Amino acid sequence: MTSVNPPTRDGLAAAGADNKAIMRRASFRARKILLSLAALGAAASIAGLGTFATFTSSTSTSNTIASGTLSLTAPFSRLGTGASPIAPGDTMQRALDLSYSGTISFASATLTTSASPSSLLDTDGTNGLQIAIDKCSQAWTEAGPPYTYTCGGSISTVLATRALIGSAIALSNLTLTAGSTDHLRVTLTFPSGADNTFQNKSSTVSYTFSGSQRAATDQ
Repeated sequence: MTSVNPPTRDGLAAAGADNKAIMRRASFRARKILLSLAALGAAASIAGLGTFATFTSSTSTSNTIASGTLSLTAPFSRLGTGASPIAPGDTMQRALDLSYSGTISFASATLTTSASPSSLLDTDGTNGLQIAIDKCSQAWTEAGPPYTYTCGGSISTVLATRALIGSAIALSNLTLTAGSTDHLRVTLTFPSGADNTFQNKSSTVSYTFSGSQRAATDQ
């Protein structure tokens, strides 16, 4: 026969204390689990932001930009040939090919002349040397020396007769197109009005042809 002893007051108090301790530990573990789950959820959300995908598309192309050249040359010239002795009334003809050999056309061209050493032949604007330039539509036919020229095509005036020395003298009726050539004839005249003060004089004349590019345009 088994006997059961009823719990004493002290035993009941001890059991209650044990139960409370167990509940506190269980509650603490539950809170830790919830905090851990919350932390994992936040980390997953942040990671999701970094890997979120969107549609993308792109295209590319390229081009080449190259500048041209502006070139003024004289592939043929008799201007380096002088004349001596000259007397009032004499003329001196010299041919010159002016070539626009670059890839950019010109808008205009000028002539600058100077003398060094200088003399009355170039400093006297009236009875000193005079210059004129004309152009043939094809190459000049040369005879001489002494040089003379005839044109088998049409002739146009590039520079009307004027005193030899000048700076940036405007030239007209030139082609100026890239790849083309103008056939020029330069004529120097010693005026018949020159008096005895012009005797035994000498000048070395330099000729500089210059040009500027065409106007800017859309490309």
